[in-house]
Amino acid sequence: MASQRRMLRTATATVAAGATAVCTAVIVGAAPAAGAQVPPAPAYVQAAAPSPSPDPFEGLTADRIGDRAVTATQSATSLRMTGRVESDGQQLDIDLAVDDQRECTGRMTIGGGTAELRQADGITYIKGDERFWRVSMTSQGIPEPQIGPTIELLEGRWLKITPGQAGSGDLSGVCDLKELLADLDEDDGERRGLTRGPDAEVEGTPVATLLKKRPGGETTTVSVSQEGKPYILKMVKTGGEEPGTIVFSDYDKPVKVVVPPADETVDLTKLDQGTTTGAV
Repeated sequence: MASQRRMLRTATATVAAGATAVCTAVIVGAAPAAGAQVPPAPAYVQAAAPSPSPDPFEGLTADRIGDRAVTATQSATSLRMTGRVESDGQQLDIDLAVDDQRECTGRMTIGGGTAELRQADGITYIKGDERFWRVSMTSQGIPEPQIGPTIELLEGRWLKITPGQAGSGDLSGVCDLKELLADLDEDDGERRGLTRGPDAEVEGTPVATLLKKRPGGETTTVSVSQEGKPYILKMVKTGGEEPGTIVFSDYDKPVKVVVPPADETVDLTKLDQGTTTGAV
């Protein structure tokens, strides 16, 4: 059972790394080599739109609009992020609602495998399909004879990870809204040199479009709401090693997390005892 615990800790690290990669690959906007291509965003978030009258950002430079957008976004109590990025040659998809109380619910797809993620009261639950567990463990060099029994153990069940337990540290930032958004102003210099492009719409909301171009052909496009608070509604990075698109929505809406029933969970603290179901 101890070997299964090690393998499951590896899988939780994969979830954490995947979620973090989806967020930071677009948000940080480092300047890697050009060449990778990002799939086009859905048509409903690409429509051009006239500016509201009056323009709420009239008289402001693009850099100043960016400052206001970062401040507003980091003040949010909750949001939902959906998107796709490419990182280390893998396509990562995410749909995650998260709040400032470290609660979240959503799912992500990594390497063709899908995992659901929920966190409430500091307890994290992960439910992956066979492909997810297999890809996660194979990537760490775990031999097939050990992978099969672990997948069988987890079939149709949620892996339960409590605070302080091995593996919980890897997931500590995934459902921490403040930590996820911290990279927005990690390097103030990265936001300088923005230009304002044509106004557009994101899911029916008029937005100001900010552009940042870097050597090598990389371009980051940030869409800032022109209605209400100047929240960031969309970020797209093209032309770099980690291209991607993230759409932000449901700002300040409650995040409702459904805790899995105890008889549908596998508690890591019980594995050494040979038990496959954990008690809440």
